[in-house]
Amino acid sequence: MYCLEPKTKFLKLAILLVACFIVLKSSKAQDTVWSNKNFIQKTTSIAPSPNKGRIIGVTSGYALGWTASLLALNETWYSGFPKSKLHSFDDSGEWLQIDKIGHAWSSYRLSLVYSSILQWSGVDKDKSVYLGAASGILSLSVIELLDGYSAKWGFSWSDMGANAFGSGMYAGQHALWGEQRIAFKFTSHKNIYPDGMLSDRANSLYGTSVGARLFKDYNAQTYWLSANLKSFMPESRLPKWLNLAVGYGARGMYGGFENTWNDDNGNYYDRSDIPRLRQFYLSPDIDLGYIDFKSKFWNTFFKAVRFKVPLPTLEVNSDGSTKFHAFYF
Repeated sequence: MYCLEPKTKFLKLAILLVACFIVLKSSKAQDTVWSNKNFIQKTTSIAPSPNKGRIIGVTSGYALGWTASLLALNETWYSGFPKSKLHSFDDSGEWLQIDKIGHAWSSYRLSLVYSSILQWSGVDKDKSVYLGAASGILSLSVIELLDGYSAKWGFSWSDMGANAFGSGMYAGQHALWGEQRIAFKFTSHKNIYPDGMLSDRANSLYGTSVGARLFKDYNAQTYWLSANLKSFMPESRLPKWLNLAVGYGARGMYGGFENTWNDDNGNYYDRSDIPRLRQFYLSPDIDLGYIDFKSKFWNTFFKAVRFKVPLPTLEVNSDGSTKFHAFYF
């Protein structure tokens, strides 16, 4: 999808934030027991059997909220553009695939929070994981269908593949290990762009507010796979909160496919001299969900919303250059 159009990204973010809020509120009714022997998290709900009232409330809220969001999205965005027959659009080469990884991350996180909500409702853990994964894919796939019927965009198979990967990663880890040993994390920082033409281009693409830059600036985003070392080596003396993370980002992007564009006045710019670089990272990480903060709220928060902790990081770029960061996020 085009970074110029923020329609889907902010809708996904809104859904994710609402779901996380529900999880944080609902998880007060849960007891989490950690088995030191096999290092597998076991979650037991107060309700020994499915709570029909909670299930009805959760499913009804999901259906009504999602329907309202789609109707609002269609009215405020798609109605302003001509419709067409269902068609596809190949955007797999855009943004050095940063947006595709963003799709996978969104699907993974939505699957996790939907599953947590279902477990709070008393649904069996296995069922809740697979239903949560299916809901994660469904939530993002419906937007692809709206794109497919819009003449301005199109259905993206690569977006669908990324959505399936994210939810599959969540369900697959449960099927393989019974826990999430590898967390999918996201970080972003503020980029400073040179004044003039490049600054204007960045403002046009990525917005100017802090929130817009945080979630729209592909040059500032990093996605991480953070593996918990103790879970893979349960007999070791490693602290249970220690992770090792590998990350991916990119920079030098002033357009989806290439650094050429026309401004609002029709002036053409070609900044192909700016290299579009892939960035790979290696860094230790701390899983705050394994640390007791002596606060039920913060313990629940860090178990539900796990993020990459800024720590020393090695950066390797696609042009062969390397850089060491004392702290990176």
